[in-house]
Amino acid sequence: MSIWNYANPQLKDLVAYEPGKPIEELARERGLKPEDIIKMASNENPLGPSPKALEAMQAALAECHIYPDGGGYKLRQAIADKFSVKMSQVVLGNGSNEIIEFIGHAFLKPGDEVITAEHAFVVYKLMATLFGATTIEVPDPGYVHDLDAMLAAITPKTKEVFIANPNNPTGTLVNQEQIDRFMDKVPPHVVVVFDEAYYEFLDNPPDTMKYVREGRNVMLLRTFSKIQGLAGLRIGYGIGSEEVVGVIQKTRQPFNANSIAQAGALAGLLDEEHQRKTKQVTDDGRAYLQSEFEKMGLEYVPSYANFVLVKVGDGNIVFQKMLDKGIILRAMAAYKLPEWVRISVGRMEQNIRCIATLKEVLEGKE
Repeated sequence: MSIWNYANPQLKDLVAYEPGKPIEELARERGLKPEDIIKMASNENPLGPSPKALEAMQAALAECHIYPDGGGYKLRQAIADKFSVKMSQVVLGNGSNEIIEFIGHAFLKPGDEVITAEHAFVVYKLMATLFGATTIEVPDPGYVHDLDAMLAAITPKTKEVFIANPNNPTGTLVNQEQIDRFMDKVPPHVVVVFDEAYYEFLDNPPDTMKYVREGRNVMLLRTFSKIQGLAGLRIGYGIGSEEVVGVIQKTRQPFNANSIAQAGALAGLLDEEHQRKTKQVTDDGRAYLQSEFEKMGLEYVPSYANFVLVKVGDGNIVFQKMLDKGIILRAMAAYKLPEWVRISVGRMEQNIRCIATLKEVLEGKE
């Protein structure tokens, strides 16, 4: 008898999340040298982590035989100080992805509904499915969240609404007026999750923190993976009201944020100069990529994040041909965008090589 007769039924047809291809894997597959490969697939920081974060992590290694601070006191307090909230309003996660899971544990039951935009981060739907909930994917004209339509989709079964801002993989943004109009009407039985993994790349980010201050049923998700350059540590955080965070803390496993990650995140949080450098590299690189796409006559979605979504024909074929040349992009078929690829902003020399190679591939010169 198959084990599926005993497993949770919602798992059978679930498609697991597929991350960007690692450099080492491509090197093995294609017989390439790792140093000749550039990865522009996973929206990572091309400058790497802050030197101060590296120093802090190296110091923390000497005590890695000791369990980490399970409450993450120093890091949570630093986050609270930065955003003028109480430490009790901050929860740490093994990446902000884990906090999405916490929110599911806290609020979802089989038969509930979760609302997302049609082209939003696939993990929202994946997590909803794990908890037996149904995901309602609302069309997003121009690849921008339609908050009015998402509001209209709310039913008594709706428990969570995810608003990724800027959105991954489209890089689009909803503005303050749109958010305020949505929040004025959203019913209290719905937890609104603002996924703001890329908010540091914005010049004037919308003020969602005011809903935390008002005690609304919201969670703000942020991460150290992007502008901080600490993706390999898996460390993120959520901010909400004391009541909402109090519920979510009960779903967290002990020691979910390791001591090395806490040390690196704390030092990186305080290194504002490294964040400014990263933003400048991102702004310059994104402008270059978008300018080149225009010259090439390629449709793209103007981005507010550290990546650009561009239409290239058959995304999977272009992805494979770019791999042959040692450049890792992200094909978007899993997001119902089979003609598109997502290209992360790299260092300028990486951006230039990527564009030159993409031209060769699209012109059939490969």
